[in-house]
Amino acid sequence: MKLLKDCKPSETVVVKKITGAGATKRRIMDMGITKGVEIHIRKVAPLGDPIELNIRGYELSVRKQDAQMIEVE
Repeated sequence: MKLLKDCKPSETVVVKKITGAGATKRRIMDMGITKGVEIHIRKVAPLGDPIELNIRGYELSVRKQDAQMIEVE
């Protein structure tokens, strides 16, 4: 199991599962991060927070706390 927070810049991954619950999981899904979607990691901040992603044709920054709820392959 690999988490989104562990991915390196310029890597492309596919979402396998979102482990959050309730409102947090819903917010992640509302941002377009759903099972099976392809994510390209553009940049990771020097301290690891936030992570800049390319997803569904737009750029998105997510917190490390949210990225650890997303399992990828």
